[in-house]
Amino acid sequence: MITFPCCKINLGLNIVAKRPDGYHNLETVFYPVPLCDALEIKKMDEEFPSSTPIDLKVTGNIVACDETKNLVVRAYHLLAEDYKLPRVHAHLFKRIPMQAGLGGGSADAAYMIRLLDERFRLNMGNTEMERYAAQLGADCAFFIRSEIAYATGIGEALEPADTEKNNLEGYYLVLIKPDVAVSTAEAFAGITPKKPVKCCRDIVRQPIDTWRSELTNDFEKSIFAIHPILATIKEKLYEHGALYAQMSGSGSTIFGIFGQKPTSIEELFPDMFIYSVRL
Repeated sequence: MITFPCCKINLGLNIVAKRPDGYHNLETVFYPVPLCDALEIKKMDEEFPSSTPIDLKVTGNIVACDETKNLVVRAYHLLAEDYKLPRVHAHLFKRIPMQAGLGGGSADAAYMIRLLDERFRLNMGNTEMERYAAQLGADCAFFIRSEIAYATGIGEALEPADTEKNNLEGYYLVLIKPDVAVSTAEAFAGITPKKPVKCCRDIVRQPIDTWRSELTNDFEKSIFAIHPILATIKEKLYEHGALYAQMSGSGSTIFGIFGQKPTSIEELFPDMFIYSVRL
């Protein structure tokens, strides 16, 4: 059985408070994007010699992680604590860039939970799957439904985000990722938490031509100072006609939203990862 974990962008991202447990509370709107990995599982033959109950093979983009510690493997072991699961072979084909602010690893983990639930008829339901996913990462729960959502807490508290999709249907989205990786620790090091003047959920309900002056990502200021190429990409997207551009999450992908299909993007950003889609 195979599934296709999608990625996400953040429409606004504000770090509003530091928590007693050392984590940070945030406000953001998660928006799913159809740039996908592929994840397949097959039941392992009883006679197959394996020292672990899940045998994972990762192909495609290089993943700087021991496969035994991959979130897909962790998702399997998490469910195996409460459900009787057979041994499985898993194949993960990576297309979503890592450390890019797109949630690729989190998506893989959540879709593994979904896949195990469907394949072995665990009958968990979305709410239960979200509970498990939240234990693996702050934004993992979002990918159980992969629907536009307003997120608070550390990213695990999700609410419907009523009309945001209407703002972007028919627009063109472009993702640009240079050869830059931003770690979560590096991103949070430059943050001073504060409540935004206006909630991002309210801003994205407004016409998109108001977003540039109001919708912000709190990570941009400090990360752009360390990696100025990201600020350059953002400015080039605006110069090329983007109605709105922003860094996604705490990673190094810059996205642009266009009213018409942009041209010459490859010439603007040579040797960078580029993905474009009509929403």
